[in-house]
Amino acid sequence: MEIERRWRVRSWPSGTPAAVLTMEQGYFSTRPAIRIRAEAFSGGGTRYVLCFKGRGGLCREEIELELDAERYRRLQGMLEHPMICKEQRRYPLPGGLTLEVNQVDRDRESGFFYAEVEFSDVQAARAWMPPEPLRAYLADEVTGQPGQSMAAYWERTRSSLLYLNMLNEMRFMAVQVRALTN
Repeated sequence: MEIERRWRVRSWPSGTPAAVLTMEQGYFSTRPAIRIRAEAFSGGGTRYVLCFKGRGGLCREEIELELDAERYRRLQGMLEHPMICKEQRRYPLPGGLTLEVNQVDRDRESGFFYAEVEFSDVQAARAWMPPEPLRAYLADEVTGQPGQSMAAYWERTRSSLLYLNMLNEMRFMAVQVRALTN
């Protein structure tokens, strides 16, 4: 079970992160979310994951299966669209929590930042207030709002590629048909 709150943010917070990761992820399905992700830690080591996510906002079912590098690459080869690229910085919070801040697709116009905090139970998630130095930074909470998931971002930014590919194929076929009929 995944229990997390999410915020749209404009940049990295002040302070030094405890960890920095670079990630890439791609989706086979967005409803339910079925994705692969590579998480490369700045100190070395990469984790490869196949993940299934159910519906929900604050709380939803999540099943993660570890993959080896070879299986990950084989699955990646099945994706029809470019992977989403992310940098994640993790900042420790009081109570043993972690603020995970992500910069998504830095080199694309559609790129953005968001932050998440995961919790052990729903009560703790609902009761949590950001510490004073972070309250202004975490002012735009989007937990459970439609269109705010990474799967929704994939649909918005990658699905249009499918449409463009289809148009290009149709144009190519039209040229071939004209060439045959002339």
